[in-house]
Amino acid sequence: MAREASSDLLSVGRQMSVFDTGRFPCGRVLSHHVYPNGIGVGLEHGHLRLDWYQNGIVRRRIERLEPGADYRSWAVVGRPEPVPVNAAVTDPTLIRVDGPIPAIINRATGAVTLGEGTSRAQRVSDVDHGFVWSREGIGLATARGQSDAVYGLGEKTGFLEKSGRLYQMWNSDEPQHLPTRDPLYQSIPFFIHVGPEGAVGHFIDAPERSWFDLRDHRQVAVTVEQQWVDSWYLFADSAAGVIERYTELTGRMELPPLWALGFQQSRYSYETAARVREVATEMRDRAIPCDVLHLDIHYMRGYRVFTWDPERFGDPTALIGDLREQGFRVVTIVDPGVKVDADYPVYMEGVRDGHFVRSGDGSVYVGKVWPGDAVFPDFSRTATRSFWAAQHRELFSAGVAGIWNDMNEPADFTGNMHDRPRFTPPSDTWVDNDGRPQSLDRFHNLYGLAMCMATREAFETQRPGERAFVLTRAGYAGIQRYAAVWTGDNHSWWEHLAASIPMLLNLGLSGVPFVGADAGGFQDDASGELYARWMQCAALTPFFRAHSVIGSANHEPWSFGARVEAVARAAVELRYSLIPYLYALFAEAARTGLPVMRPLVLHFGSDPRVRNLNDQFMLGPSLMAAPVVQPGVECRSVYLPEGSWCDFHTGDHYQGPMDVAVPAPLERIPLFVRTPAIIPRCAVAPSLDASAVSGSLYLDLYPGPVNSVVQFRLHEDDGISTDYRNGTYDLTELTLRSSGDGWSLDAAPLHRGLIDRRSELPVRVLGASSSTHIAWGRNPTSLRG
Repeated sequence: MAREASSDLLSVGRQMSVFDTGRFPCGRVLSHHVYPNGIGVGLEHGHLRLDWYQNGIVRRRIERLEPGADYRSWAVVGRPEPVPVNAAVTDPTLIRVDGPIPAIINRATGAVTLGEGTSRAQRVSDVDHGFVWSREGIGLATARGQSDAVYGLGEKTGFLEKSGRLYQMWNSDEPQHLPTRDPLYQSIPFFIHVGPEGAVGHFIDAPERSWFDLRDHRQVAVTVEQQWVDSWYLFADSAAGVIERYTELTGRMELPPLWALGFQQSRYSYETAARVREVATEMRDRAIPCDVLHLDIHYMRGYRVFTWDPERFGDPTALIGDLREQGFRVVTIVDPGVKVDADYPVYMEGVRDGHFVRSGDGSVYVGKVWPGDAVFPDFSRTATRSFWAAQHRELFSAGVAGIWNDMNEPADFTGNMHDRPRFTPPSDTWVDNDGRPQSLDRFHNLYGLAMCMATREAFETQRPGERAFVLTRAGYAGIQRYAAVWTGDNHSWWEHLAASIPMLLNLGLSGVPFVGADAGGFQDDASGELYARWMQCAALTPFFRAHSVIGSANHEPWSFGARVEAVARAAVELRYSLIPYLYALFAEAARTGLPVMRPLVLHFGSDPRVRNLNDQFMLGPSLMAAPVVQPGVECRSVYLPEGSWCDFHTGDHYQGPMDVAVPAPLERIPLFVRTPAIIPRCAVAPSLDASAVSGSLYLDLYPGPVNSVVQFRLHEDDGISTDYRNGTYDLTELTLRSSGDGWSLDAAPLHRGLIDRRSELPVRVLGASSSTHIAWGRNPTSLRG
């Protein structure tokens, strides 16, 4: 059951001593042992171990019982290289550890300071006692400066900068998304502490319920309901460096299929095949580019997962085949709840082979979701994940291209719908955990991640060599390895449009680059103006889907009249023209972990104006969007940080830092280019195809001030297979230089794995009356203007 954080634990930042309440500090150091790359410390109450690795990574493990227990991490897949350290007792009060990140351990309290001798922003310093035990778990607090900023924490409401609130990590089916509502669907216990001189990432790899208390600007207090904590501290010069290190640990996104970057249309529900065909025909007849149609739960027979309703969707293979000829892919929803039905093979086989979550008495737990009485797969079991993966055969054989995992917090209708953290199976349920049984509470935050692991296994075993597209609502740290994430059941409110921007930005800062919110809002009826503005904003986010709830007004682009339809079409067309640029950003995210959609603070960290800027964002390094997020606005103020900027629509130039009033009629989203810039673009088509994108590729050049230089890496591949992993791709480094004599463009092949497809590439230069071409091949080429 969800609870408020223990007051005993949340007072961790204050002076501690043993109390009758059961709260007690870790106590003084009793012994220590030096390892090649770390130190183990025996304390009065518990054990501490520190290990050092390359690239400024330090791991701290705290255990209540005997040290060395085998705690499996579901998040950490990287294996950083250890680095040697030396430890010495320099006086009666301290143990000093010399290494890439120096450390001091207070022998009286067990408190640790990492980064001693460096700037405050690059230190991790325990407040008072090192950590504090309670009957419920462990509390620890680290110091921060009052002017320092904190970002990340995954999917949370509120502002971009997260100070001032208490956040809980407990995956919850929470549709309100109000600043006072927490937690939401995802639990990512990772934050970036940014100060004047650098940044440190804090990854508290604790999948059980936890709290992050940022209400005191002098510290960050963390409470975890378990008897051990595995923490990673990632030291870097910038937030971007922290993200690269964090995703070295927790893995990076695989390149998605190119079509997944297109516009995706959904509704709960398109209830018949005829209605799906109608929507597809309207999209093509109205010339609105679209790549994906989603099928919600009504395609199933009585809400039985992995089935087709014989009346509503009598011939799914024919339907999906016809849609494919029109350029559409189909994504189907798959929930974890399995209907209790003696004539349903998924249920019967699962019961027979022990694949479902158990009650405290050992019987299969029965909850309620869409099909009524339902059971929940035990995704903690390797065998269950393989069992679940195998069930996708019927969907894949019909031609389904992607899988949408929903309700995987997991939600359970027998829970308390008015207390959303309790809207889940009860605390006395348990999972097998591959022979190491534990309560479902302990596995709760991992449930969505493990379900996505099973879904990815379905693609890998049944569609080898083809890229997977998995979309999820729930997840834990590392979810980026398996799935894209959308922010759940939002509302058709202007406040939710505005709130989606910092929410998506912090997900990106938490290592999850493929993110989006349902355009137009899922619940309630959007106005035409809200829908238009949301489509403009969502078209520039990584995941772009429109979705709406059953019983609401239709939310297709043509549902709001001719003017809104034209605005929506233009927003989609803008995105499709930017696909080469966007795809290159996805490739960068797959290489480095850097987000596609970025807060301005990631590029302009020294500018205090962008520390908590919530209604503007960067799309990669060169485009900056300032969506309209309030009704009735036709002109908005936009902040331009230091540098040269160009209005994407008008070509007007500005020199930052400055505020500028930008005309924003309904037909226009304020959009700026940070110059100098290279923006690869392509012709707009009804759907995305890698050969068509490549065949119509061109470069837009925005020369900058004299002596300015910019580089951009263009990634090209077939857009559908996993052959890029084996070198079947092209990577070209483009360099644009500006001088008093003009500009020059250099194209340097970094990798050539594709058959040559062009001998030259069109180039358009801002302000030039005509386009030109740059030679293209396997050798470096140059163009001057």
